[in-house]
Amino acid sequence: MGLFGTAGIRGDVTTTVTPSLALEIGRALGVDAAAEDAEVVIGRDGRTSGPGLAAAVESGVLAAGVDVTRVGVVPTPALAYASKGQYGVMLTASHNPPADNGIKLFRQGTEYTRDREKIIESRVTAENTPVSWQTWGTTAHAEIISGYRDTVLTYANKYGKTPAELTIAVDCGNGVGALATPPILDRMGAEVVTLNGAIDGHFPGRESKPTAESLTDLRTIVENGQFDFGIGHDGDADRLVIVDRDGAVVHEDTVLAILAAHLVNVSDVADPVVVTTPNASARIDEHVQAADGRIERVQLGSLHEGIRDAEIAGGDVVFAGEPWKHSHPALGGWIDAIASAAVLTRLIAEDGLPTLRGPIRERPYRKESLECPDEKKSAVMEYLKQTAAEEFPDAEIETEHGIRATFPDNAWTLIRPSGTEPYVRVYAEATPETIDSLTQNAITTVSAAVNAVDTTDTVDSQPE
Repeated sequence: MGLFGTAGIRGDVTTTVTPSLALEIGRALGVDAAAEDAEVVIGRDGRTSGPGLAAAVESGVLAAGVDVTRVGVVPTPALAYASKGQYGVMLTASHNPPADNGIKLFRQGTEYTRDREKIIESRVTAENTPVSWQTWGTTAHAEIISGYRDTVLTYANKYGKTPAELTIAVDCGNGVGALATPPILDRMGAEVVTLNGAIDGHFPGRESKPTAESLTDLRTIVENGQFDFGIGHDGDADRLVIVDRDGAVVHEDTVLAILAAHLVNVSDVADPVVVTTPNASARIDEHVQAADGRIERVQLGSLHEGIRDAEIAGGDVVFAGEPWKHSHPALGGWIDAIASAAVLTRLIAEDGLPTLRGPIRERPYRKESLECPDEKKSAVMEYLKQTAAEEFPDAEIETEHGIRATFPDNAWTLIRPSGTEPYVRVYAEATPETIDSLTQNAITTVSAAVNAVDTTDTVDSQPE
């Protein structure tokens, strides 16, 4: 059925994430909660379709005989926090356009694994009968944002120093991050100016996805004002973008490297592990290794599973992150850009952003998308697996999460299928002298594979 992508279910509310689907997801999740005699907490972001979808999920859960707690409009990290000890549903499409919405499932503060998502999918396609009328669940309401803010503040205060002399601009993009990041930084002692702080599901201030282009107002204000740096969030505050005092966006992997290395440095565990993804920069490896930590890579969108697997293997995960998204295991198992904003603020207060960036080797990084129909992705990737050693003869090849070729100088390229769009993604990082040729070689390799699969009769055909 393939309902779930790399970050829950997302899509247009008239064709994909409909009230009827939300109802069935609620019933399917209710089966899990009922088996553990647990409750389900439901939250949503500011999208206009949120109230209706939340009501539909609630109906499904109640019909499964499970009690519901509605927590209203909250950031996704706050909903995850509220789901500790129970189950959770967040209605959000994150950085997608206003016409979309989405459904993310949580168990005890952690996103559902892919295996558990498949079980939910199987229940959605099966016939579902409500439990007896005598055992339907009941609904309560709760305010959880203040407790979440207190928890993040306590966690962040363990690092760096009080930012009493910092002035920060925070662009919330009319998203729910406005409920947490500005108040937390203000309580820390920073001077905070908020942009697009009114929650509005139409996203009138800018598009929800925080990019160098969409954050033009933030960048201009920081560059022309007396700000130490700027922060940008997406619609549900699970993404973080940092703008330096010159108005330039700090590369997302540099932000990741700063946080990861610091949390390794201050940890007191024997084997500090940082979990990241194949598309993350080698600068993270270099900075973490310099701090005597080690890296484990996991499939994009699966940080929570990577944390679990690393801990089962005996490692102590002190941080996990993929570009723009971070998880702080000491705080909880969820993605939390608000916590990262708070921790990074205190680190900048102590050392300054230029000093934090200083040791990090920032080489050119490229990302390209090549068209590839969904039905051909598997065959294209299989073709590439068999030809990768020939195409990249000087590289070490890994094929567990896409195809990653790492060269002796630590340059690398990654080829992987998009989990949400009809593309194959190409990533590359190298020196200024070699980045263009490395990227072009990877693009040519993918194009040849797409064309080769075009000439075959079956999707599982093998290259000669």
